[in-house]
Amino acid sequence: MNKFLIIGTGGVGGSIAGFLALAGKDVTCIARGKHLEAIREKGLHLKSDLKGEHYLPVKACTAEEYNEQADVIFVCVKGYSINSIQDVLERASHQDTLVIPILNVYGTGPRIGRLVPRVTVLDGCIYIVGFVSGTGEITQMGKIFRLVFGARPEQEIAPGRLEAVANALRDAGIKADISEDINRDTFIKWSFISAMACTGAYHNVPMGALQHPGEERDTFIGLSRESSEMGRRMGIIFPEDPIEYNLKIIDKLDPQSTASMQKDIAKGHESEIQGMLFDMIELGEKLKVDMPTYRKVEKKFNSCHS
Repeated sequence: MNKFLIIGTGGVGGSIAGFLALAGKDVTCIARGKHLEAIREKGLHLKSDLKGEHYLPVKACTAEEYNEQADVIFVCVKGYSINSIQDVLERASHQDTLVIPILNVYGTGPRIGRLVPRVTVLDGCIYIVGFVSGTGEITQMGKIFRLVFGARPEQEIAPGRLEAVANALRDAGIKADISEDINRDTFIKWSFISAMACTGAYHNVPMGALQHPGEERDTFIGLSRESSEMGRRMGIIFPEDPIEYNLKIIDKLDPQSTASMQKDIAKGHESEIQGMLFDMIELGEKLKVDMPTYRKVEKKFNSCHS
């Protein structure tokens, strides 16, 4: 695993790039605007609870400028930007490239795979609190940095290829797990992040408010219950009780942290509300799941629905 390309140098992509760069890996970041200029001028400024503070001289360019071929490509853009990366994925991939999407929305791997059928697109998800805290600056909060990835059953990929990626991530201090059932694991992540983001945005509170009994925690539990029922009806087998699992994760988060969707809505930016809220409701309707909590949140955000 020689060359890594990170498409989307926000909180997630920037944290992956920063940790890989600190470990001496060959990593290039795709970014744009003032964020890109700052990374080029001063390096990627990483402020990390796990790794400390560093200015890292990583290579950075726009998607159009990238003219190499990478061995591993992490796709860390928001769900609404997926169609815009088709060209760079095709140009940046050779026959053995592995593309690992790290998005919060379920079904991303197959969706990108349909865009670039000749490229091997796996699936993945991440557990981290990371965000852009300034121009060219990424903050990673807390002690959790876990990346789960894997091939879908129909993809015949030699286990050694996946292990090589996992080992490179582990060398960089990222807890990397190769999933035996990536369909299950990406659904579990979507269920969690949807409940977290929708609760935070609905009540307009940081995660600390969800960590104690009260209306906010009840909303989170209701959303978790409804999404996990959707999973059951899809044949997802949960390794442990999904509501208890979601609560265990929420209780470990920094009390001051907020979901990126919540930050984007507060700033009036484009957000992932389509994938986090409305896609979940659409799936629930198809599966005939009763969704009182999702409907409650939907009422507040119907004006965001395009």
